Amino acid sequence: QVQLVESGGGLVQAGGSLRLSCAASGTIFSIVAMGWYRQAPGKQRELVASVNSGGATNYADSVKGRFTLSKNNAKNTVTLQMNGLKPEDTAVYYCNLRGYTDYRQWDDYWGQGTQVTVSS
Repeated sequence: QVQLVESGGGLVQAGGSLRLSCAASGTIFSIVAMGWYRQAPGKQRELVASVNSGGATNYADSVKGRFTLSKNNAKNTVTLQMNGLKPEDTAVYYCNLRGYTDYRQWDDYWGQGTQVTVSS
């Protein structure tokens, strides 16, 4: 019953910026963490950035210093500001939510994915 709505993907030139947003709705008892993963063709899905309920963030080494993840707890949203984009950032980006649907069950939920393409 959890729905993740993603926006902000697109085509951008190298060195440019994009902002991805993800809004969660539905039955969520408690959110453990939210963030973004990405997957390029022929590669495994990898963590880009995440933030937990306490506000602690973690980033892939490849994006540190370029990407910033923020959250709005009241709106159950996260925003990924991506600056200094590189062609190797090209991938489908997926919003992720890890949370409890009741007091004893948790699971990972995924958005449909949004394409980010960075031209050289």
